[in-house]
Amino acid sequence: MAEIVHSIEELVGRTPLMELVRFQTFEGIHAHILAKLECFNPSGSIKDRAALNMLLTAEASGNIKPGDTIVEQTSGNTGIGIAAFACARGYNVNIFLERGASVERRLLLEAYGVKLLTYKDALGIRTAQESASGWQEPEREALHSEIYSYCEREGYYFLNQACNEANPAAHVKTTGPELWEATDGRIDILVCMAGTGGTGTGLSSFLRSRNPDLKIVLAQPHPDCRITKEHPNVDIIDGVLPAYGVPESELSSFLRPDWSDECIDVRMEEARQTAHKLIRSEGLLMGTSSCAALYAAEVVGARAENEGKNIVVIMPDSGLKYLTTALYR
Repeated sequence: MAEIVHSIEELVGRTPLMELVRFQTFEGIHAHILAKLECFNPSGSIKDRAALNMLLTAEASGNIKPGDTIVEQTSGNTGIGIAAFACARGYNVNIFLERGASVERRLLLEAYGVKLLTYKDALGIRTAQESASGWQEPEREALHSEIYSYCEREGYYFLNQACNEANPAAHVKTTGPELWEATDGRIDILVCMAGTGGTGTGLSSFLRSRNPDLKIVLAQPHPDCRITKEHPNVDIIDGVLPAYGVPESELSSFLRPDWSDECIDVRMEEARQTAHKLIRSEGLLMGTSSCAALYAAEVVGARAENEGKNIVVIMPDSGLKYLTTALYR
C-alpha cells in the first residue's frame, strides 16, 4: 500500500508542469511556456510549501508546540496554508488579513476556524461593537511592530513570512528541484510574481546555482492596480506587490529587485483577458496572480530571440478563490 498517504503534509509539492500548447498556438507564440500548476497543493496554492516549512521549522526550534496560537499577516493564501497544517498539528491561528483579499479567501480562513484581525486588534483599540460585527476591511495594514507587540502581549508566535528564512528555503528544497528534474535542467527563463518575494528568492538561489545564465522576469502590478490613498478601491492583483520603482522602505527582506533581471508591469485588465484566453484554450481556471504572470510570460515568449526557449511560469493558485473578483465577475 505504498500509494496511501497518511497526512495532509505528504500532499505538498510534486505539482504538475504543463506546457500550454493550445495557448501558445492560439497566441502565435513559438517559445515553450511551461506552467507550474501550484493549485494542486492540498490547500490550493504555492503558499502551502512555505507555510508548512515555516511551521515545521518553528516547531523544531522549540518556538511553538501544539496548543499554541500562531499569528501571520497575509492576503489569504499563506494564511490558508498555515490554517490547514495548524488544524492537522493542533495549533490555533490568528490572521491579520490584508486589504483587498477576496471574499472566498476570507470564507476559507473562517472555515478553518481562523480568527481574523486588523490593526485595531494589534493596538487593543477595537471596540466591542466592531468585534461583534466581525472582520471589516481596515483603513490600513497592521505594522509588523504592532503585530509583534500584540503577540508579546498575548503570548502568541508571529511566523512573519516576510522575513522568515524558512519561506524561501521551501523553494530551495522543493520547487526548484522539481522544476529542474521535470525539465532535465533545460530552463531558459523563469517568470513569477511576488508577494513576500520568498518564491523568487528561493527559486533564483536554487536554479542559478545550476544555471548561472538563467533569466528571471518579475511580473508586478501596474501602478494603476495598486491601492493608494487617492485610489483606495481599485481592482488589485491581490497578494502581489511591486519590487521595482518603489521606495526602499517598502521592500521586505525577500521582495527586492536584485534576484530578477527584468520587470513587466501588468494591469488587472491584462490579467483578466489572459484568464479568459486560458480558459478557452486549455480549460484551466486560474487565479489573478497566475494569469498576470502568464501575461508576462506571453510578452516574453513573443520576442523573436526567445523562439524555441523554455519559459517556466509559476502559477500560484486556481481561480476558485476569485470568482467574485474583477477577474471573473
